[in-house]
Amino acid sequence: MVDFKNKKFNLPNGASVSIDDVYLAGENLQPVLKKTELIQSPVFSSECGNQVFIKPENLQVTGAFKIRGAYNKISKLTDEEKQRGVIASSAGNHAQGVGYAAQLLGVKATVVMPATTPIIKVEATRSFGTKVVLHGDSYDEAYKKAVELQIANDYVFVHPFDDLDVLLGQGTLALEVLNELDDVDVIMVPVGGGGIISGIAFAAKMIKPTIKIIGVEPDGACCIKESLDKAKIIELDKVDTFADGAAVKKPGSLTFEFIREFVDEVVSVSDFEILEAILLLMEKHKLVAEGAGALSLAGLKKIPAENKKVVCLVSGGNIDISTISAIINRALMARGRLFCFTVDLPDKPGELLHVATILADLNANVIKLDHNQSKVMDSLKRVQLEVTVETNGHKHVQEIETEFNRQGIEIHKIY
Repeated sequence: MVDFKNKKFNLPNGASVSIDDVYLAGENLQPVLKKTELIQSPVFSSECGNQVFIKPENLQVTGAFKIRGAYNKISKLTDEEKQRGVIASSAGNHAQGVGYAAQLLGVKATVVMPATTPIIKVEATRSFGTKVVLHGDSYDEAYKKAVELQIANDYVFVHPFDDLDVLLGQGTLALEVLNELDDVDVIMVPVGGGGIISGIAFAAKMIKPTIKIIGVEPDGACCIKESLDKAKIIELDKVDTFADGAAVKKPGSLTFEFIREFVDEVVSVSDFEILEAILLLMEKHKLVAEGAGALSLAGLKKIPAENKKVVCLVSGGNIDISTISAIINRALMARGRLFCFTVDLPDKPGELLHVATILADLNANVIKLDHNQSKVMDSLKRVQLEVTVETNGHKHVQEIETEFNRQGIEIHKIY
């Protein structure tokens, strides 16, 4: 039950939480947070027809927002609980938040991470003096192992999302957004297990009930969207997304209560849409985001173009440097910025120059060329040419295809 007059929410267990709890968390976190001011984005505004502002939590101390909830939780433990040590399960960013918070507070920490976690997140967690256990192929398998270790060693469990102190810490983001842009209409929030959207939605609605909160999930891990559609918590059979920070099979019971009450809508996006958002963010704002971190930006095209003021939370930037090149290439393909095709040509002088001239006249930049005489098996008088060019987008690709067709040259698109 929501009491907007007194700015509090009565939980199903009989307890209640108020906006004052979020303000207290904000005071608690002030010494450890980096100020992440909003960045107005002309390019994302143009893409979706709204006034878009980016909240760059990828610039936070640990490269993600997770330090907020982790520090708020661990700092509120009793001396006896701190002495026992803490344990957490994480796909990466919560691990670093717990590790950093535990180091600052002098608490021993253990974190269980999926064996598939990018090495950058594993090593960053270890750098805080945290013991890392790698187990399973998903967050949910890591979570089950962490529970086993917690019981065996009497650790205090610091859940990445289904914990009141954790989600209150995440809710401090809403305070910062509204303090800087009080006339914001919509806040777009990445969704994994639901901790960050629970905290943000609660805090934002308590201060400004008319604000709209939209969650964004990957198509391959829609546990909250599925749960909302069926009005009960649903556990997915599997998750399949490169946005590992949001690859959660089952929402938390506590977060689900907050989401049902305060979140207006949850949309989903494809991995290709996430890749596009990462590329645009990197290219236009010189900011690096991981898959889950770019979810809110990827979701912009799912909302109406109404010139509303929309804040998108870029929740993290802990991406393995070795994968950035592959991500950029895939994103370029998705946006039509890389065009690869083959063409069969007569095996005689001047044909290669003809193709190059067409491309040059259309301002397409050739970056790779493969001239192979053995690939056209039905004729000794023809060769296959494979060409990769940089283009300005899908419209430019269409212009290239049209011009080759006009000149009687058939091309076969690879990507």
